[in-house]
Amino acid sequence: MNFDFSEEQKLLQKTARDYLESNAPLSVCRAVLESKETHSAELWKGAAEMGWLGAAVPEEYGGAGFGHLELALIAEEVGRALAPIPLASSVYLATEALLEAGSDEQKKRWLPRLATGETIGCFALAERPGRVSESGVQVKLQGGKLDGTKLPVLDGDVAGLAVVAARDGKGVTLVLADLDDKTVTKEGLRSIDPSRSQGRLRFRNTPVEVLGKPGQGWALAQQILDRAAVLLAFEQVGTASRAFEITKDYTMGRYAFGRPIASFQALKHRLADLYVAIELARSNAYFGAWALENRSPELAAAACGARVSASDACELAGTEMIQMHGGVGYTWEYDCHLFYRRAKLLGLALGSADDWREKLIQRLDAA
Repeated sequence: MNFDFSEEQKLLQKTARDYLESNAPLSVCRAVLESKETHSAELWKGAAEMGWLGAAVPEEYGGAGFGHLELALIAEEVGRALAPIPLASSVYLATEALLEAGSDEQKKRWLPRLATGETIGCFALAERPGRVSESGVQVKLQGGKLDGTKLPVLDGDVAGLAVVAARDGKGVTLVLADLDDKTVTKEGLRSIDPSRSQGRLRFRNTPVEVLGKPGQGWALAQQILDRAAVLLAFEQVGTASRAFEITKDYTMGRYAFGRPIASFQALKHRLADLYVAIELARSNAYFGAWALENRSPELAAAACGARVSASDACELAGTEMIQMHGGVGYTWEYDCHLFYRRAKLLGLALGSADDWREKLIQRLDAA
């Protein structure tokens, strides 16, 4: 059996890497971080033109009609470039929610707009910082209208469509909210990584439509998070791999006592440990991608494994990058803090690694 990606898929990944190397050097991420911009509009437009936003969307809904394996490879390259675009919230979450539970009419209305980048989507689950639980969903849904506040919402301040978890008489229900409605207030929030925006969404009697079945929103939300966890794991692997490469090159070129500092045993061991962590995360991400593409029942556990290992590897890569660059690693001029910030943000975007460890234990125990 061949578990490798096909030549066509590898070509797609190479094309994505070449495009990002030309159009999204790290200076693009830094420019967004140091400005008041929420993302790179030019890069977002380019991603849409390349077909990335609709990679897993069927052609009948305006997508490229590839699949989740192709989307995963694109995600890895986006993570590698630290691309300051709302790909995770719009593609891994909002688009996946519609693909999983949307009616044909909802898909026809929203998927083409998401695939072309005309509309940015987001997933509004949390209502306060910290762990998200079913009982913590308190935004009210009554009579097709929404009332309450969601925060933090990744890219919520720039999104035009939100998949919102709300509570009604049947429990938790997912709904679609048009964020351009005048009853919605969007506000940006400060975060550790300003190159990826966070927002607060306030709903005041906002008209919405139900996504999926009423009262079954929490279970549906977990399915969406599982799908997004696999795709985000690829983004984290890309980020960690690039940080490792830059760190290795720096330690090979930095001399102390007449020899490269990478030749010292203490650094060799740390680089080896980091490499092993990244390859372990990559292996788990590949398994998750297989489970996602084939709609395997193993996705529930595979998503947890991918999320935990990728979060650990990405954060370790960001930390070691700063440490191994020595004093300059802490300075604003070097790019180390860009990777550290992104690692921290991605590590919490869908819940912390500890949350996913607990989820994995619960799922294995239930099985």
